[in-house]
Amino acid sequence: MKPLVLALFVLLLSLPASAEKEHVHSSPYAGQQLREIKSLSPEDVAELEKGGGWGLAKAAELNGMPGPSHVLKLKRELGLTAEQEAQTQSVFRNMQRGAIVEGKRLVAAETVLEVGFRERTLDGDSLRERLREIEARRSNLRYIHLDAHLQMMRVLNGSQIKRYNQLRGYEP
Repeated sequence: MKPLVLALFVLLLSLPASAEKEHVHSSPYAGQQLREIKSLSPEDVAELEKGGGWGLAKAAELNGMPGPSHVLKLKRELGLTAEQEAQTQSVFRNMQRGAIVEGKRLVAAETVLEVGFRERTLDGDSLRERLREIEARRSNLRYIHLDAHLQMMRVLNGSQIKRYNQLRGYEP
């Protein structure tokens, strides 16, 4: 009976190695084929539908232009006046309102693309049309977020902007 146990043990040890060989060409996207919208994670969809930044304002943020959401979180450290806080809240509300609308439009446009691929109904022209729609939505959404950063430059003074950048870890 010992040779049988030894043979089973050797067989079990070789299984993971053979299974690994089958997946040598496995994609880093493996598992994402189960998403409802393949090009967007559930977290992406949630972020877009709530008007979140989705990293679209990095060009402004990382060049020292504060965003309204973070300014409101740092209002004490920045010493915002009541008027500045009210202006920042207004910029934030307008940004978020527009971003929610445009974010939902982007998700809807990605869904149309997804369905076209799933149902195999796309051709070159319809694909181009769908991509134009998606990129227009993404561009509009990015504009909304970046414009809010531009507006904040008129709300804050120079020392507050400098302090913001220090607090966010962009300046010493």
